[in-house]
Amino acid sequence: MTQGSYRQFCPVAMAAELLCTRWTMVLVRELVAGSTRFNDLRRGVPRMSPTLLSQRLKELEQAGIVDRVAVRGERGIFDYKLTEAGRDLQPVVEIFGLWGQRWVESEASLANLDPSLLMWDMRRNLDPTPLPCARTVIRVRYPDVAPSCRSWWLVVEASGEVDLCSSDPGFEVDLYLTTDLRTMTAIWMGLERVETAADKIHFDGSPEIARSMQAWLGLSPFARERKHVA
Repeated sequence: MTQGSYRQFCPVAMAAELLCTRWTMVLVRELVAGSTRFNDLRRGVPRMSPTLLSQRLKELEQAGIVDRVAVRGERGIFDYKLTEAGRDLQPVVEIFGLWGQRWVESEASLANLDPSLLMWDMRRNLDPTPLPCARTVIRVRYPDVAPSCRSWWLVVEASGEVDLCSSDPGFEVDLYLTTDLRTMTAIWMGLERVETAADKIHFDGSPEIARSMQAWLGLSPFARERKHVA
């Protein structure tokens, strides 16, 4: 998988040859999180080129970490599913994330703001339980980012299914939420809470949905981990 080799029999070195190429562990994170389709994987790694994504998936397949499975009834569409070896990487991904949450400084983390990735993660982790038992639409707006990435719609169906739209889906909006990207990222990562950031968030719409934001937001899986550095 790599251009060179450490030429060591040590299992750490051998695993690093497979997994430590650029974007590979981040891609494995997406697979562990449940994404299987190419376009869904792209949404989790929005700054990775489609060409490189295809290459890394092929390398993971050759390494026995994923299987490429044709989707029945959908010509040319494939699922990328973790093998037993791939599923065995879940605790590796988790400990990577825990270490990063503990030991990477907050300012370094918040220097890498990405609205597409943030919204995709919010969609994936959103908890529909505190929301009304009907379709709920939340429009999130970041005035401080480029117009193409400024507005997003979270559509939560009565069934609990959550969809993310970057263009108006045409449904009535229950809550308009406006804040800056840094604030929302800090909340999602567990570095700040909704109530402490209240002066940087503007709500318009259902007060019940606004009040329960901390509950339905569905934070990063690592948000509960205490920072060991500032």
